[in-house]
Amino acid sequence: QERTGIRSLKVRYTSVFGYYIEVTKANVHLVPADYVRKQTTVNGERYVTEELKLKEKEIFSAEEKSLAREQELFAALVAAVLDESLALARTAEALAELDVLAGWAVLAREWDYCRPELDESDALSITDGRHPVVEQMMKQERLGLAGSYSFVPNDAALSSTDAQIILITGPNMAGKSTYIRQVALITLLAHVGSFVPADRATIGLCDRIFTRIGADDALHAGQSTFMVEMTETANILHHAGPRSLVVLDEIGRGTSTLDGLSLAWAIAEHLAAPNAPRALFATHYHELTSLEERLPGQVRNLHVEVREWPPGDPHAQIVFLHRILPGRTDRSYGIHVARLAGLPLSVVQRAREVLASLAVSHSAGPEATCVPDASSVPDAPSNAAVPGASGRRKRPALETTQLPLFTTYLEHPAVDQLRELKIESLTPLQAFDTLRRLKDAADAAEIPPSA
Repeated sequence: QERTGIRSLKVRYTSVFGYYIEVTKANVHLVPADYVRKQTTVNGERYVTEELKLKEKEIFSAEEKSLAREQELFAALVAAVLDESLALARTAEALAELDVLAGWAVLAREWDYCRPELDESDALSITDGRHPVVEQMMKQERLGLAGSYSFVPNDAALSSTDAQIILITGPNMAGKSTYIRQVALITLLAHVGSFVPADRATIGLCDRIFTRIGADDALHAGQSTFMVEMTETANILHHAGPRSLVVLDEIGRGTSTLDGLSLAWAIAEHLAAPNAPRALFATHYHELTSLEERLPGQVRNLHVEVREWPPGDPHAQIVFLHRILPGRTDRSYGIHVARLAGLPLSVVQRAREVLASLAVSHSAGPEATCVPDASSVPDAPSNAAVPGASGRRKRPALETTQLPLFTTYLEHPAVDQLRELKIESLTPLQAFDTLRRLKDAADAAEIPPSA
């Protein structure tokens, strides 16, 4: 600019032309004679000079030298690291282990964990166990509220001689899934060398922990939610041994009620067989609780405590106490939970009406339901039976059991007449006439005498 007097002169760079001097058309007449025109553009001219070419070579040479030096230094660094790679790997591994152990130590101290006892028995005993993740999340969400909002601890006990499989019943949100998961997590933490969230824990050595929790499909594999559930359950039943711990959450919920109940029943019996694994089985099928009487010493019933306020009021509020107690539950509280979830009041009220109508047929006794009484279920195969036990065990009556649909029609006189009907002896015309009379009588709520 000083030499030419062109104030708008600029030195630019492109990957095609390299460095060049750009001059607007208004100043072309001021360009020195030693400038070599390289390109003409709409707004001006582009030039190069010998001096500019020399500078360009120096710049490119410096870049090449810089890159070569960078590669040289990097290669030296790699060589130095490789020479010490074994020591560095051991140091990193030691630091990682130290980090984990220090984290466990801080966790155990801040959250009052206990040192578990590991032995070679098949027993599992936990006193006041807690879920390590849920407990911390509840403290974070408490935000200064009273300490009564803290996690509710629970005991757990499993062994082949006392309770090989535990059946946990209770409504949704009561804490069934949290309970079975916390037992699995405490078992895992004990085996990896950590203290555990409990007052006391004695854990028999476990070779594997199997879980079937949650509901998910596999669309990419063409598998429905129920198919995924059964595939995972099949893997558990084929590979779980006497040293394994199995955690199952609501097996059979992905299909019809009777199919799901039948599968859950058979799976529970399989898990209660000799040399089977220790298992925790959360379910809404209350019929399964009769397995405690059918397989004494192998199956134990637990339930999650729930309180109604005021007691006995159909519109009562329910309080989940999250305490695991012995015995079976008497209700599922599905409508109460639906109300808590925010379903429209009209839907909740209609659900109560339907439940009340279904309860009418239920009041006649177990024989009026389409779900079989425990005594009507065939005994398990011999490999699932208790040594020394034979025959069927009568299921004690429950205050309330689950109510199946379409119960009323099983007691309808039309059903009895249809059962007595000998179809093979009827002509097509007689069959049509019989069907017409049964339909007319059913519509009129009266059944004529059999023809």
